Amino acid sequence: MVSSCLLGCNCRYDGKNCRNKDVRALAKGNVLIGICPEQTGGLSTPRNPAEIQGEKVVSSAGKNVTKEYTKGAKAALSLAKLNKAKYAVLKAKSPSCGKGVIYDGTFTGGKTEGNGITAQLFIDNGIEVFTEDEVDSLKEKLKADMKG
Repeated sequence: MVSSCLLGCNCRYDGKNCRNKDVRALAKGNVLIGICPEQTGGLSTPRNPAEIQGEKVVSSAGKNVTKEYTKGAKAALSLAKLNKAKYAVLKAKSPSCGKGVIYDGTFTGGKTEGNGITAQLFIDNGIEVFTEDEVDSLKEKLKADMKG
């Protein structure tokens, strides 16, 4: 499973992408399934940026978008389970896909420890999550899987 923005899809909140050549290179020898939980959850592109504030996901305009983020995360998990996905490469710091560090909810660029909604759901369901900054670690896992 891979965040669609990392594959080059213009699905980010700002209508742009985060195309990543190292992530795209994983397609050699692996099946990559692109997901954008925000779009799947019903949010438009472009859209106001959102950040996690406590138990909610809130847009910069003050709209509670937790329902859409949760719906998209559940749909992404269903797709992952249907395809027996073991790994995911998700967009770092995102309120949906971030792993380990996410934006802190103040819309100032500050960061805090935590996981995005989709990343946490994947982790809770046994799917190992990597960010685009951890592709080398995933490559090592994939090599070990091939040997084992």
